[in-house]
Amino acid sequence: MATLAAAPSLLRQLGRPRSFDRDRALDSAMRVFWHYGYEGASLTELTRAMGINRPSLYAAFGDKAALFREAVASYGTGPGRYVRRALGQARARDVAETLLRGAVANAANPAHPGCLWVHGALATGPENFPIRDEMVALRARGIAQIRARFERACTHGDLPQGTDTEALTLYLISMMHGIAVQAAAGFSREQLQRAADLAMTVWPV
Repeated sequence: MATLAAAPSLLRQLGRPRSFDRDRALDSAMRVFWHYGYEGASLTELTRAMGINRPSLYAAFGDKAALFREAVASYGTGPGRYVRRALGQARARDVAETLLRGAVANAANPAHPGCLWVHGALATGPENFPIRDEMVALRARGIAQIRARFERACTHGDLPQGTDTEALTLYLISMMHGIAVQAAAGFSREQLQRAADLAMTVWPV
């Protein structure tokens, strides 16, 4: 017969019923990662913010990496949902404006300036390269979706034929990432919005 020591999953099943709100705990963890990044968010800080102990964290979410992945997904459907909203806009110009305005509103949050997608695992030690690479891949998928949206705009006549959609996409992404970096550096929402408005003055006619 297998012993309990050899069956950690069984131990979790036999433990006391979960006595915390999982969604609320996940939201708290997301905000810790948003503020400190993956490496900077210690388990002590995470469990304190989530209001649980380490065994409960492991039982509910797995390890720190699994918790981070869930937090990133939650960020995409929460604070980062402006990207999905932008991609659904009818005109390409509205896509770009919604992306930039969403980036400003999100990054200029005084409680958590910056962007989890940008700062979450931008630089890590070798042991966390897999997390860093996952975030690189996540950002690459987002870039591909935006470029595909602009390609469709060219096909439908919403953007001029011959528009360099790759350069246009990277221009917008660079602005969005720059907004996140400058928000973390202390620039105000009003300052960042002025920069975003200026960026739209070069939009293809």
